[in-house]
Amino acid sequence: MSRMGLRGYGSVLRLRGVFALLLIGFLARVPITATTMAITLHVTDEQHLGYLQAGLVGAAMTVGTALGSPLLGRWADRVGIRPVIVLTGVAGSAFWLLSPRLPYTWLLCAAAVGGLLTLPAFSIVRQALTAMVPEGRRRQAFSLDAMTVELSYMTGPAGAVLLASTISPSVAMLAIGGALALSAALMALLNPPIRADHEKPVAGTVRLPRRAWLRPPLLTAYAIAAASTLVLGGTDVATVAVLRDGGEIRWTGLVLGLWAAASLAGGFVYGTLPRPLGAVGLLAGLAVLTIPVGLAGDTWWLLALALIPAGALCAPTLTATTEQVSALAPASVRGEALGLHGSSLTVGMAIGAPLAGAVIDAFGGGWGFAAVGIAGLLIAAAAFPIVARHRRGSTLLDEDAERALTAQPIKA
Repeated sequence: MSRMGLRGYGSVLRLRGVFALLLIGFLARVPITATTMAITLHVTDEQHLGYLQAGLVGAAMTVGTALGSPLLGRWADRVGIRPVIVLTGVAGSAFWLLSPRLPYTWLLCAAAVGGLLTLPAFSIVRQALTAMVPEGRRRQAFSLDAMTVELSYMTGPAGAVLLASTISPSVAMLAIGGALALSAALMALLNPPIRADHEKPVAGTVRLPRRAWLRPPLLTAYAIAAASTLVLGGTDVATVAVLRDGGEIRWTGLVLGLWAAASLAGGFVYGTLPRPLGAVGLLAGLAVLTIPVGLAGDTWWLLALALIPAGALCAPTLTATTEQVSALAPASVRGEALGLHGSSLTVGMAIGAPLAGAVIDAFGGGWGFAAVGIAGLLIAAAAFPIVARHRRGSTLLDEDAERALTAQPIKA
């Protein structure tokens, strides 16, 4: 850990608006990370239905979020970030304030719309950091962002459980709605920039077609991001399964908390390194270190120790994918590009949990770690030749499309 790297964090936080952006982003992400837990407890405890029904509501919201993230990002590219924040803040808050009163069928349908119009706090913060922070300091900025994400995941679900168990799941859902309304209002007031001054659109230029920027290097970055959360989502499920099999389920929160703390520490150290590490290499390391975790058995403290090495690579891997996408995406479409990055993270998490679950049902809890680790390693191996072939410091635009930019009028 270098002193220069530590000073890099300080220089990022001293930039105008960055600290406020990270703080408001954290406040917005806490209720978002609590949504799955609150819905599950509401459906099972208050509507007296099963985990399958609760999972379907969560899946509907996940699909809506995955679809909505790039659409909202594209809209932000066109009209600015404040209208997107206002719309999603009002719509998301309305969903959470009304959802405790909805019968199950209506809740299932509304969850898809609620997911579609969820405040895109994750991509907003990353897009704004790209605009506000010089390129040479973005790794520190994205490392700080990854650490706030870890803190939100350590806080949000636990807060939902606390409110649901001490008062009721409905109160937890109302609290999510109120917190989203407050954070959206604060973010709208902050109105962070989404482009640097030198990236402002020039009159007479056309919006880039997707074929010009959605090319193999960027698609590979999305695949790496999805593979990362596939490993993380499967690890989450496998940890619970192993501890349940060993009769130590009461230690689940502590084990997952130590895993998240290792990620937090890894993200901090990654931001102090003199040079970035490749996302594909970090993914491979995360996958390789996850595969043997099941060998630790079902003793909680051994499992926690086995998770620490892989945990230390969680935040760095996600930071590296964000850094890669922000570097490859042209400024005019950065909102949509980072929205697709957010969708990739969501899809990976949605695949990882059932993949691990299927393997666990067939072979036992420890094999869940091996399954998602092997899947992540295979994706890293497939991505490596593409990354090696396109390792350049440009946005890699299609040359014909780039030349056409100066020949066509601007389109809304």
